Amino acid sequence: MRSPIWILGFALLLGLPVTKLLAGDIRLGQAKANAACAVCHGPMGIAQMPSAPNLAGQHDLYVSEQLKLYRSGKRSHEVMAVIAKTLTDDDIRNLAAWYGSIRITIEPQ
Repeated sequence: MRSPIWILGFALLLGLPVTKLLAGDIRLGQAKANAACAVCHGPMGIAQMPSAPNLAGQHDLYVSEQLKLYRSGKRSHEVMAVIAKTLTDDDIRNLAAWYGSIRITIEPQ
């Protein structure tokens, strides 16, 4: 598998939109989220538990980085450490794409 740096360089050389080239698969991310994340973070990324953050609408780079930090142990959380260790780089890209694709609207009451 080629490294992301190589892909980034090639994309820039060809003038391709880099964010689309490195983006995950939203459909696969939703399926993974429903299987691994929905109990705490909700099926649409709105937390079901008061102690869990909302992930809907979070930028994909932020979600990706946080999952990698949990997986490496640089960020700790009892539950997330166990879950993140099972995630592949593709899983993380796909989850980040899914949560980043959810649009949040805010309306006054």
